[in-house]
Amino acid sequence: MKTAKDILDYKGTEVWHVSPSTLVFEALYLLNEKEVGALMVIDAAGRVAGIVSERDYARKVALAGKSSKETPVEEIMTPREDLYKIKPTTSIEDCLILMAGKKIRHLPVFEGDNFLGIISMGDVVKSIISKQETLIEQLSNYIAGRV
Repeated sequence: MKTAKDILDYKGTEVWHVSPSTLVFEALYLLNEKEVGALMVIDAAGRVAGIVSERDYARKVALAGKSSKETPVEEIMTPREDLYKIKPTTSIEDCLILMAGKKIRHLPVFEGDNFLGIISMGDVVKSIISKQETLIEQLSNYIAGRV
């Protein structure tokens, strides 16, 4: 069974982040530049303060009539205490169930208080597809007598 740790091991643990005082416009620029859908928000002490996503911008800035050039990320982010977090041992199937059930696209991975990385819906789907492709190949080889 593949886990969140397996995904992090494959994709790496580099995480794009901003500070709580970063302006939303700057965060949007980074999201676009790095081609990601969410950024971790890290405070001055290096702790996770929350997460900010494209969806946060759309709902809490654009639709609320705020200015992205005047609004700090901390006003629109999901704070740490409200994050849906997973452990490195969480199965990818459980990640998918949580993401679908809570309608979220990114899951921070924590071991205790230690932040390890973040996985996206895309990461989970790719992992599931890879697992299925491997199973199909094994079954095809078995049927064809190439085992």
